[in-house]
Amino acid sequence: MADIVQYYGTGRRKSAIARVFLRPGTGNWKVNGKEFDAYFVTEQQRVSAKRTLALTELAGSFDVVTTVKGGGVAAQADAVKMGVARALLEFNPELRKALKTEGLLTRDARVKERKKYGQKGARKRFQFSKR
Repeated sequence: MADIVQYYGTGRRKSAIARVFLRPGTGNWKVNGKEFDAYFVTEQQRVSAKRTLALTELAGSFDVVTTVKGGGVAAQADAVKMGVARALLEFNPELRKALKTEGLLTRDARVKERKKYGQKGARKRFQFSKR
Protein backbone atom coordinates (compact mmCIF):
# COMPACT_ATOMS: atom_id res chain seq x y z
CA MET A 1 0.00 0.00 0.00
CA ALA A 2 1.37 3.41 -0.96
CA ASP A 3 1.76 5.95 1.82
CA ILE A 4 -0.17 9.20 1.54
CA VAL A 5 2.12 12.19 1.10
CA GLN A 6 1.06 14.73 3.71
CA TYR A 7 2.54 17.42 5.90
CA TYR A 8 1.41 17.95 9.48
CA GLY A 9 1.25 21.03 11.69
CA THR A 10 -0.34 21.85 15.04
CA GLY A 11 -1.79 25.27 15.71
CA ARG A 12 -3.02 26.67 19.01
CA ARG A 13 -4.87 29.85 20.02
CA LYS A 14 -6.45 30.40 23.46
CA SER A 15 -7.90 26.95 24.22
CA ALA A 16 -8.41 25.94 20.57
CA ILE A 17 -6.16 23.25 19.08
CA ALA A 18 -6.00 22.51 15.35
CA ARG A 19 -4.38 19.46 13.76
CA VAL A 20 -3.69 20.35 10.11
CA PHE A 21 -2.78 17.95 7.31
CA LEU A 22 -1.65 19.33 3.94
CA ARG A 23 -1.95 16.90 1.05
CA PRO A 24 -1.05 17.65 -2.59
CA GLY A 25 -4.32 18.42 -4.37
CA THR A 26 -6.54 21.12 -5.79
CA GLY A 27 -7.33 23.37 -2.82
CA ASN A 28 -10.21 21.55 -1.08
CA TRP A 29 -10.71 22.26 2.63
CA LYS A 30 -12.33 19.99 5.23
CA VAL A 31 -12.75 21.09 8.86
CA ASN A 32 -13.98 18.39 11.25
CA GLY A 33 -15.50 16.54 8.28
CA LYS A 34 -17.49 19.59 7.10
CA GLU A 35 -16.96 21.89 4.16
CA PHE A 36 -14.83 24.95 4.90
CA ASP A 37 -17.62 27.49 4.21
CA ALA A 38 -20.07 25.56 6.37
CA TYR A 39 -17.71 25.51 9.36
CA PHE A 40 -16.29 29.05 9.23
CA VAL A 41 -19.40 31.14 8.61
CA THR A 42 -18.03 34.70 8.69
CA GLU A 43 -15.73 36.16 6.05
CA GLN A 44 -13.23 37.27 8.69
CA GLN A 45 -12.82 33.68 9.93
CA ARG A 46 -12.36 32.37 6.39
CA VAL A 47 -9.76 35.01 5.51
CA SER A 48 -7.90 34.34 8.77
CA ALA A 49 -7.76 30.58 8.22
CA LYS A 50 -6.67 30.86 4.57
CA ARG A 51 -4.19 33.70 5.10
CA THR A 52 -1.07 31.49 5.21
CA LEU A 53 -1.72 29.76 1.89
CA ALA A 54 -2.74 33.04 0.25
CA LEU A 55 0.49 34.68 1.40
CA THR A 56 2.70 31.90 0.05
CA GLU A 57 0.60 31.60 -3.15
CA LEU A 58 0.13 27.84 -2.64
CA ALA A 59 -3.66 27.94 -2.19
CA GLY A 60 -4.47 25.75 -5.20
CA SER A 61 -1.75 23.17 -4.71
CA PHE A 62 -2.82 21.60 -1.39
CA ASP A 63 -5.91 19.92 0.02
CA VAL A 64 -6.26 20.87 3.69
CA VAL A 65 -7.79 18.45 6.21
CA THR A 66 -8.09 19.78 9.76
CA THR A 67 -9.41 18.57 13.08
CA VAL A 68 -10.22 21.40 15.49
CA LYS A 69 -11.37 21.25 19.09
CA GLY A 70 -11.77 23.65 22.01
CA GLY A 71 -12.30 27.39 22.11
CA GLY A 72 -14.57 29.46 19.94
CA VAL A 73 -14.80 29.51 16.16
CA ALA A 74 -12.65 32.67 15.81
CA ALA A 75 -9.86 31.16 17.93
CA GLN A 76 -10.16 27.94 15.92
CA ALA A 77 -9.66 29.89 12.69
CA ASP A 78 -6.46 31.40 14.11
CA ALA A 79 -5.32 27.95 15.27
CA VAL A 80 -5.86 26.59 11.73
CA LYS A 81 -3.84 29.52 10.36
CA MET A 82 -0.88 28.62 12.59
CA GLY A 83 -1.21 24.89 11.87
CA VAL A 84 -1.09 25.51 8.11
CA ALA A 85 2.03 27.67 8.58
CA ARG A 86 3.79 24.92 10.53
CA ALA A 87 2.80 22.29 7.99
CA LEU A 88 4.14 24.47 5.17
CA LEU A 89 7.47 24.65 7.00
CA GLU A 90 7.59 20.87 6.96
CA PHE A 91 6.92 21.01 3.20
CA ASN A 92 9.45 23.76 2.43
CA PRO A 93 11.76 25.17 5.17
CA GLU A 94 12.72 28.08 2.88
CA LEU A 95 9.28 29.64 3.53
CA ARG A 96 10.28 30.31 7.16
CA LYS A 97 11.50 33.88 6.57
CA ALA A 98 8.30 34.98 4.79
CA LEU A 99 6.04 33.33 7.41
CA LYS A 100 8.07 34.67 10.32
CA THR A 101 7.94 38.29 9.11
CA GLU A 102 4.13 38.05 8.85
CA GLY A 103 3.96 36.67 12.40
CA LEU A 104 2.30 33.41 11.37
CA LEU A 105 4.71 31.20 13.32
CA THR A 106 4.36 33.08 16.61
CA ARG A 107 2.03 31.55 19.19
CA ASP A 108 -0.40 34.13 20.54
CA ALA A 109 -0.07 33.51 24.27
CA ARG A 110 -3.04 35.63 25.39
CA VAL A 111 -5.43 33.42 27.35
CA LYS A 112 -8.19 34.03 29.88
CA GLU A 113 -6.85 35.05 33.29
CA ARG A 114 -7.86 32.83 36.19
CA LYS A 115 -10.27 33.87 38.93
CA LYS A 116 -8.53 34.56 42.23
CA TYR A 117 -9.83 33.64 45.68
CA GLY A 118 -11.27 36.49 47.74
CA GLN A 119 -12.36 38.23 44.52
CA LYS A 120 -15.42 38.18 42.32
CA GLY A 121 -13.42 37.48 39.14
CA ALA A 122 -9.91 37.69 37.74
CA ARG A 123 -9.59 41.43 38.50
CA LYS A 124 -12.93 42.54 39.97
CA ARG A 125 -13.14 42.69 43.77
CA PHE A 126 -16.10 42.25 46.04
CA GLN A 127 -17.72 45.58 47.03
CA PHE A 128 -15.81 47.26 49.86
CA SER A 129 -17.80 48.59 52.81
CA LYS A 130 -16.10 50.91 55.28
CA ARG A 131 -18.92 50.61 57.84
